Parts: sequence; C-alpha cells; structure tokens
Amino acid sequence: MDTDARKAADRLLEVYRTGEPIDPLTPEHPDASIELAYRIQQLQVEEWTLGGDVVKGHKVGLASRAIQRQMGVNQPDFGHLTASMFHLEHQPIAAERFLQPRIEPEVAFMLGRPLTGPGVTVAEAVRAVDFVLPALEIVDSRIRDWNIGIFDTIADNASSGGVILGSRPVALNDVDLRLAGCTLHIGGELVATGAGGAVLGSPLNALVWLANTVGPMGVTLEPGHVVLPGSMTRAFPVRPGDSIVAQISGLGSVTAVLDTKEEQ
Repeated sequence: MDTDARKAADRLLEVYRTGEPIDPLTPEHPDASIELAYRIQQLQVEEWTLGGDVVKGHKVGLASRAIQRQMGVNQPDFGHLTASMFHLEHQPIAAERFLQPRIEPEVAFMLGRPLTGPGVTVAEAVRAVDFVLPALEIVDSRIRDWNIGIFDTIADNASSGGVILGSRPVALNDVDLRLAGCTLHIGGELVATGAGGAVLGSPLNALVWLANTVGPMGVTLEPGHVVLPGSMTRAFPVRPGDSIVAQISGLGSVTAVLDTKEEQ
C-alpha cells in the first residue's frame, strides 16, 4: 500500500510546487480503500512538517447535505490544518496561493482539553471546547476542475486551502450552535444563508465524529488546536479582489480579502 500511497502523495505535492492541477486519482485506484486515501494524506502532512510547518488542528469536510450534494458524495471526511494555512481577517491574502478556491462559512472550535476517541460523547466534546469563533475556510482542490470523488478529496487533505478566524471568542454556552443563522456575502452581495443545524445536525456532532474517527488512527485532538466542523452553506467560488464576509448569529462576523499580490 505504501508504494501506491507514496506515488499518489508525490503527485499531489508536485501540484503545490507547479500550480498545475492533476487528473483525478480515482481511476488509477478504482478499488482502493478509504484507508489508502488517508495514508496518501498523511504522507503529505509528514512532508510539510519535515519542511517546518506545524499541525494546528483538523477540519471536517463534506459535513452538510448541501456540500455532499454539491460534491456528489455521501459521507464526511477530515483533513489537517497547518500553521501556513491560517490568515488574519481583513488582511489581504494572496489569491495566487490557491488554484481553484471556494469559500465556506463555519464555526471554529478552539479546544481547551484533549479529545481521544473512540467513545467520545457530546458531553465530553462540550467540556473540551474552550471557545468558538466565526470562521471562513478557503477550500481548494489539486484535482483539475474539482472532478473529485471521496477518495480524491481525502487524499488531497480534504480539499483544504486556508482558514480565516474571527477575533471575538464566544463561550459555547452563550450560543446555540444548532440554531445559529449564517449569512455569506461576496463582494457585498448576499449569496447564501444557512444555519449550524446543517452541519450533521449540530457542529458539535461533527466534532464528536472527528474525535471518534481519528482516535483509532492514533490521533488525539489536542488542546490549543482549531477544529472546523464543516460548512453551513454550499461552497462558492471566489476570485482575486473578492471581499468575503460571514455573519453568524451569536458569534459576530469574519472577513476575508483575496488580493492579487504575493504575500511579503
């Protein structure tokens, strides 16, 4: 398995260097397991950390029915968030960092205690959350034209791209995440509305799913790490020059600005 995983991981890593998307991996691995896809993902994470990047959290992808319908899949997945993926709100983000970016509004969990599955309950997840923030995730794909299945997106680190966190922390008991409404504006235009309940019934359910999924792989969700539980709306393409604002009731707003200039 590792030979196949290494070859696929090297192909994806090359995309980060060249900026040229590749064809889907699925036709080359028609009978491959989800386990192989996660191994491909992990090999890339290992390369990034060897190069000096640091894992700062995880994301749950494909958590809402809207996203699953949009992507043609029927189950969630997860990816790694590294330090280089985090950007400050209101500060220009070089659009050339991304190949075919889309934006998703989310709630971000900041963990204050470790979560180790399997067997994590909602009660334990609540106790582990230090605070929540409004967030925007830039999803991206190293697969040409977003022509992906579940194997492709898992192997491609759950189509991760970038994270922008809001700056107003809110205690979990001060907001009902299931009922929290969301609006998403791009360039001043309202493009979508959503609610926390779209994310597996509650963003907390996504946190529990993540802890119980990564636990058998030997992964603990660590204190100080960020967890993105999934998008409250479907994903929308964004372009250089776009200003994106997500407003989440009870949490406030978060703003991302895509620039055309290379980061200094």
